[in-house]
Amino acid sequence: MGRHADTRSRRGSPQLAPQVLIALAVAAVVLVAGGVTWWAVGSGAGDCERTDVVRVAVAPELAPVAERVLSGAPGLGTEDCAGVEVSAQEPVQTVGDLSALEGADLPHLWVPDSSLWPARAGEVPLEVAGSVATSPVVLATSRSAVDALGWAETAPGWAEALAGRQALAVPDLATSAEALAALTAVRTALGADEDADNAVVQAVLAAEREPAVSSADALTAGREGAEDAPLVPVSEQEVYAAAQGEGESALVAVYPREGSPSLDYPVVRVGSATGADAAAVTAAIEALTSDAARTAAQEAGFRDPDGAAPPDAGEATGTLAEAPEALLLDPAQVQALLAQLSELAAPSRILTVFDVSTSMEAPAGGGTRATLARDAAKSALSLVPGNFALGLWVFAHELEGDQDWTELVPTRQLDASADGSVQRDLLDDQLDTIPDRLTPGGTGLNDTTLAAVRAARANYDPTAVNSVLMVTDGTDEDDGIELDALLQTLRDEADADRPVKVIGVALGPDADLDALEQIAAATEGAAYSAVDPTDLQTVLFDALRQRE
Repeated sequence: MGRHADTRSRRGSPQLAPQVLIALAVAAVVLVAGGVTWWAVGSGAGDCERTDVVRVAVAPELAPVAERVLSGAPGLGTEDCAGVEVSAQEPVQTVGDLSALEGADLPHLWVPDSSLWPARAGEVPLEVAGSVATSPVVLATSRSAVDALGWAETAPGWAEALAGRQALAVPDLATSAEALAALTAVRTALGADEDADNAVVQAVLAAEREPAVSSADALTAGREGAEDAPLVPVSEQEVYAAAQGEGESALVAVYPREGSPSLDYPVVRVGSATGADAAAVTAAIEALTSDAARTAAQEAGFRDPDGAAPPDAGEATGTLAEAPEALLLDPAQVQALLAQLSELAAPSRILTVFDVSTSMEAPAGGGTRATLARDAAKSALSLVPGNFALGLWVFAHELEGDQDWTELVPTRQLDASADGSVQRDLLDDQLDTIPDRLTPGGTGLNDTTLAAVRAARANYDPTAVNSVLMVTDGTDEDDGIELDALLQTLRDEADADRPVKVIGVALGPDADLDALEQIAAATEGAAYSAVDPTDLQTVLFDALRQRE
C-alpha cells in the first residue's frame, strides 16, 4: 500500500482534518469516507443535458498520478459532457464498500495497489483492464543497518532476512499488501510446503515477541540512519519517495536474492457501465493505461507496467535502477496464508453502541450522520473475520422506560447461527434500521457507557480482546450519572481478570471528545475523532480492530 503514517485520529493524536473545499473552475478537493476526492467536471457544459462523471477509487499513493492523467483526458472534457471523480482510498476500505454498498455508491473504476485485493472482494463483478504502474516489494531499513549486516555486497534471501537478527516490523496484514506479499515470498522461497508455512508463522510470532514498533516508527528510524532500524516490507516507491522528500533520508531498499513480488496497480472495472457512462469509463481506462500515465507514474517513483525504473533510481534514492527478478504470487495461496495467519491473533469481542439521538439527522456528505454511520458500520462489518464476536446496542434518551439504551443484537461470534440466520447478517439487517430509530430528548452517553461496560464484563470471553465501541455525535444530556462519577465507577469496577476497554468515536464537531478521551483513559481504551462525519469509515474500521 506504500504508506505507513497513521492519519487516523485517536487519543493523544491530532484530529482528522475537516472538510476542505478549493473552489476552482475544474478541480476540487474534499475529504470523503476513506480519503481525498478530486474531481474535474467542465464548468462550461451548458449545452449538455447531463454530465457523466466517472468515479475512480485509487490507492492513496497513486492518486496524484491518476488526477494528473485524468484531468482533461480525451473523452472526459467539457465538450464530451463528461468528467471524473478520483477518490484516494485505502484498498481495504474499497473492499468493504464493494461488499456493503449499492451500485450507485460504488466506483466505476478501482485502482488498488495490488491484484491481491480483487480476490478479497467477494462476488462483485470485477474486470481487470490493465495496469497503471508497478513497484517491487522490498525490505526497507537504514543504509548503516545494511552495511552492518553485510547485505550491501550480498543480498539475503527472504527467509534469512525475515528470520535473522534484525528486528522486523510487520504491518497489519489486513491492510498491507506489501506485508502479505513479503510473507508469501518467504513461503514461496522455502518451497511452498508445510515446512514453509511453519517458517512464516514462526517469523510472525517472533516479530510479535519483539518490543512493539510500528511500521511508521521503523521507517522513521531507517530514514534517520539508525543501525538497529527494523526491517519493514514496503514498496520500492515508498523508499524512492522518502529520498525525494524534505531533508536527507538514509532509508534503503533491500532486494532479496530470490526476487521480489510487485504491487501491480491494476485498473479494475467495477460492474458494467452502460450508455454514455460506458463511453466515459472507457475513456478513463484508456487514459490510465496510456503512455502519458506510464510517464507520470515513473516521475512519481513507480516503475511502469514493464518494470522500467523511475528517473534517478539508484544509490541516491536507496533503490536499484535494474528491476529485480519477478517473484510471482498465486492469489489463492496468498488468501490461504492470510487465513492461516489470521488464526494466530486472539479474536475480538466488541459490543458496539450507536447514538440514535435526533442530532444524527444533521446533513453529512450525500445523506445524514445516521446514514453515514450505517454505511460505514456495514462496510467495516464486512471486513472483520468470522471469529470476531460483535453485538449491537443503540442509545439516546429513555428508549425503554427510563433506560437510555436498547439491545438490538446480543453479542455473538459473527459466523454463529442465531434466530434462523447468521450473526453477521442479523447485525447487517439491524444496522439498516439506524436512520429510522432517531429519537428526540438528548443523549444518555454516561449511563449507557457504564451499562455497556458492565454488560461486556458479564459476558466476558477470556480467549478474546473484550471492548465496548461507543459512537456518538453529541455530549451527555441526561440527568443520570455525571462524568466524574462515571470515571470513578469505571476505575472502581475494573477487573484485572476481566478487562473491558472503551473505544470512543466522536462523530462531528459537536461530539464530546474530551469526555470520550477520559473514559478511554479510565479503561485503557482509545478515543478517535471524526471531525468531518464523512471520515467515519476510516475511523470506525480502525476502531473495530483496535487491540492495544
